[in-house]
This record gives sequence, C-alpha cells and structure tokens, in this order.
Amino acid sequence: MTTVGDVMTKDVFTVEPDTPIAEIAKVMVKGRFGSVVVCRGKMIVGIFTERDVLRATAAGDDPASTPVKNWMTNDPVTAPPDRGTEDALTDMIGQGFRHLPVVVGTDLVGVVSLRDLLAARLGQP
Repeated sequence: MTTVGDVMTKDVFTVEPDTPIAEIAKVMVKGRFGSVVVCRGKMIVGIFTERDVLRATAAGDDPASTPVKNWMTNDPVTAPPDRGTEDALTDMIGQGFRHLPVVVGTDLVGVVSLRDLLAARLGQP
C-alpha cells in the first residue's frame, strides 16, 4: 500500500498568520506550489491556497496589506504519513480540497496535493 508519506512534499512553506497575502503569492509563484501552511510558532492554524488568493483579490482586499489569517482555512484537516493514498484521495475529493498537511502528532512533516495522490494512483512519479 502506498502511503501519504511516500508521495508527500517534505519541504513545506509555512507563514505566520499576519503575513500579507501579496508576500505569500510572490513566493508561491516563484516556488511553483499551490499552498502554504499557516503556523503560529509550531502549531498549524490554517492553510492558504491559490484559490484563496483569487477569493481575496476578487473581494477587493488589498493583497499588500491583508493578512493571510483573513482568508486562510482555519484548522485544516491533516493526515499522518502512514495514511493510505486511496483513503486520503477519497477524503480530499469528498470534502473538496486539494492540499493536505501531513503531521506526526502535532509536528508538520509534509504536505500532499491531489496531484501527488492522482500521480501515485496512476503509477507516475
């Protein structure tokens, strides 16, 4: 069985809740990733995705001054690294999200995307 830990990205970009959206968006574009995990210290408090950038901008918020905490998803669903990819895929599709923080206890160890899980299902790297 392939697990989330087998396919997750270990290098996760994290930000503090008061980080401006524009600053985050620049890093997301440069790094070519679709989500950031929002942490207060080591505690995960939210997740912010490319969809959230669009929602904030469409609402007329100024990305240069609006903090990520205003648009992040609070208390995101997480998974342990030994969770099966099929189970994670079912949960993500069923609940309508595309990025899943991976944790051991309360420690962030990675993030897995819907794309990662679908590639694993198709046997692609």
